[in-house]
Amino acid sequence: MLRTAAFRQASLGRVRVEGLAGQTLDASMPAGRVGNPPSAEAINGTAQQRIRALDPLRIPGWDALVATHREGTFFHGRGWASVLHDTYGHRPIYFCRVRGARLEGLLPVMEVSSPWTGRRGVSLPFTDLCGLLPGEDGLARSLYEAAVRHGRDRGWAYLECRNNDHAWPGAEASLAFRGHVIDLQRPEGDLFGSFAPSVRRSIRKAQDAGLGIQFAASPEAAREFYALHCLSRKRHGVPPQPFRYFENIARRVLAEGSGFIVSARMGERTVAAAVFFHAGRRAFYKFGASDYAYQHLRANNLVMWEGIRRCAKLGCASLHLGRTSMSNEGLNQFKLRFGAQEESIEYCRYDFKRQAFAKSVDRADGWVNRVFRLLPSPLFRLAGQVLYPHLS
Repeated sequence: MLRTAAFRQASLGRVRVEGLAGQTLDASMPAGRVGNPPSAEAINGTAQQRIRALDPLRIPGWDALVATHREGTFFHGRGWASVLHDTYGHRPIYFCRVRGARLEGLLPVMEVSSPWTGRRGVSLPFTDLCGLLPGEDGLARSLYEAAVRHGRDRGWAYLECRNNDHAWPGAEASLAFRGHVIDLQRPEGDLFGSFAPSVRRSIRKAQDAGLGIQFAASPEAAREFYALHCLSRKRHGVPPQPFRYFENIARRVLAEGSGFIVSARMGERTVAAAVFFHAGRRAFYKFGASDYAYQHLRANNLVMWEGIRRCAKLGCASLHLGRTSMSNEGLNQFKLRFGAQEESIEYCRYDFKRQAFAKSVDRADGWVNRVFRLLPSPLFRLAGQVLYPHLS
């Protein structure tokens, strides 16, 4: 696939990118290798109109800076960058422009490096949706140009951006998914009334069955969730993320007040649970898991409802339910029955070798999944530990 003339012209432009301490960023000095964290002067000095490549893990007050942008979300913040870095060693390179104490625009990128799959830039790994934070006309284009130039200097195989932004010149979708968003700005009764009748019946059935609800943010709750996560992933033939991933979520996200785990319990046994993240006015449903032996109790529906209620009480205006593969009609219908509005999520992948936007394949289900379902549980978990550091 040939790239368009618009992108060809854009990618050849010289974009000045500022490093962590205000120096020009080039191939010999990638982001994250400058010795000292940036000072306020370095960020807000005379070069404030330039685009910079910053490491949010080394900037005190990064989340406060993200909060100054009207479209900033949890996934643009320090907590999520810490989880990805601490678990897999991915290097954050966040292209942005700051004016005074305000973030004008941001394209967050993680450099993923693997002896198996090479080096590439992803915005962001293991993130269903992470939009570029736009600014004034032309800034989004400049942020993409900066990322492409940096990727070329670093020898990336490709740059993948997981958002719906169309300001990347010449970009064509490599993959498309469904997204679902619930409007939380309604009285609780209206919110519950927006659910499909089958969902309302399931929630009442779970309540009548005596299921208890627990909200937690502890490492113990993360460990309980991981056990259910492994059961659910085994059912679907998808290896689980390594446990250290959930340990880091508990430490870097939940303990900082940016998320919670809601669990449904039958006596002392946790039968369903879900993980939610939030920042500002936006919340995200990240993971759900359950013990299929208790499926008849409809605990998943109750857990989702209690998570929705908690997000609304926290003052969130919307809850995003993550991406859904086009082929997964069952999950699509499950989310729609909670009164969610459907949207399109498009990923774009620029291939540096071909100098063109490339197509990808959504391998949501296939023969590999059938093989994973047959693995003994210890090998199944080991597969996740081995594979995920090389995936994005």
